[in-house]
Amino acid sequence: MIIPIEQLSNDALDGIIESYILREGTDYGAFECSLDDKTRQIKAQLTSGEIVLVYSELHETITLLPAEKFSSAE
Repeated sequence: MIIPIEQLSNDALDGIIESYILREGTDYGAFECSLDDKTRQIKAQLTSGEIVLVYSELHETITLLPAEKFSSAE
């Protein structure tokens, strides 16, 4: 299920983004970037619709995925 970011408080959204950034194996960039910079980048991608927040009822987790994975289902 896609979670619209407008339905989350800023604190909740920041917590989800920070959790995602700090997960092991999610930093594949060519150069180091601060947590604040990564947070801003992800918020911009969420706002533009490039990526979406997805809740898995099966696993009871939230993750960020490319929006294109869901465009064919609409």
